[in-house]
Amino acid sequence: MSLVQNDLSDLDFFSSDSVFDKLYPTDIQELAYRHWTPLEVAKKAADFLTQDGKVKILDIGSGVGKFCLAAAHYKPNALYYGVEQRKSLVEHADAVKEKLGLSNVTFMQGNFTKVDFKQYDHFYFYNSFYENLYGTQKIDNSFEYSKELYNYYNIYLVRQLEKMPEGTKLVTFHSQEDDMPRGYHIIGADVENQLNYLVKI
Repeated sequence: MSLVQNDLSDLDFFSSDSVFDKLYPTDIQELAYRHWTPLEVAKKAADFLTQDGKVKILDIGSGVGKFCLAAAHYKPNALYYGVEQRKSLVEHADAVKEKLGLSNVTFMQGNFTKVDFKQYDHFYFYNSFYENLYGTQKIDNSFEYSKELYNYYNIYLVRQLEKMPEGTKLVTFHSQEDDMPRGYHIIGADVENQLNYLVKI
């Protein structure tokens, strides 16, 4: 069975979130509001992250790849990488990438703690650890969730970002200010202050 919806050839996938999300099966579409980056957010984040030209951007916890795919469309001169634990979500991301004909996107299956951050210039983070907290909506039940894991991932991410050189950019969406790495300063905000633009100074 195809992972991409059929008979969509006449659609402008980037005209709205509802149209873009039709690229995915119904069960994936139903998760979009809570878990996948809106197109508006992807465009704004890409505008900020690609100001330096042909850079390499890592999406930490890329899900079905919506941020990377949209950003690659809006700002094609940059290279986008998504790391995601769930094999099924990576397969959906790769299927949509092929459908859209994007060559500047790479999706990797695995835990982000196994990724060498120094291979990338800038970062995007849509609080992919949040589902570890009690009472939050989960993507699925394929993993054990815990507050301890939430804390571990946050601490690990912060430490890796703190090792990056000055000038490193970070965009966060729906993340807590308390989780920001030292040395990074918020230089702008958007989308009702849920989208933050940071630079290490």
